[in-house]
Amino acid sequence: MQLAIDTSTEIASLAILQDDRIISEMTWHCGLNHSVEMYPRLQFLLSSAKLGIGSTDCIYVAIGPGSFNGLRVGVSAAKGLAFSLNARIIGISTLEISAYQHALCGLPICALQNAGREEVAAAIYQQRPRGWREIAPAHLTTPPDLAHLIKERTLFCGEFDTAVAVRLKKLLRTRAVLASPAARLRRAAYLAELGNKKRLAEAFDDPDTLQPLYLRRPPITERKRI
Repeated sequence: MQLAIDTSTEIASLAILQDDRIISEMTWHCGLNHSVEMYPRLQFLLSSAKLGIGSTDCIYVAIGPGSFNGLRVGVSAAKGLAFSLNARIIGISTLEISAYQHALCGLPICALQNAGREEVAAAIYQQRPRGWREIAPAHLTTPPDLAHLIKERTLFCGEFDTAVAVRLKKLLRTRAVLASPAARLRRAAYLAELGNKKRLAEAFDDPDTLQPLYLRRPPITERKRI
């Protein structure tokens, strides 16, 4: 059995994979309550599938970009379970998870995530004849700068607000194809599929060195002088 954990943003998702099949999945809006809500929902999924956590042999975890606290909770949980269960671990980009569910659309896929400060995190992927490929790695950008990179009709997906959608449509016109809100929902089932490809290729990560992907360092509050 394999377990997929994604707490990258305020949308969290869990999935259980067995014999190359998704047998249980849950996606929900958790806000900032990742650590409080994740374990009860994991226990519910395991109970519903009549499985025990001890049968887990590999854990797939979304490593970002995303919120500092959300990624810390997910990656820490995955590493803790991997150590306690003697399971393998595989980290997958959160943007790649968002893009992968659109792999068969025939277009380049630009996955976005709101990053604040009028910026977005972006990465571009595409299904090519030789397989799934990363065209542009995850980076911080602005809608105008991103528009300069887009030379052909491209599908945009992921977590971005209406203002970003409006700007992209204005800048790119028919070159911007926007996935619907429902189709932009990130699901752990796709994390599980991507992770399973790496598991079968034995492309495991080292739990000692696996770290979240933060494109921007978390803000540090200066100590007030008394």
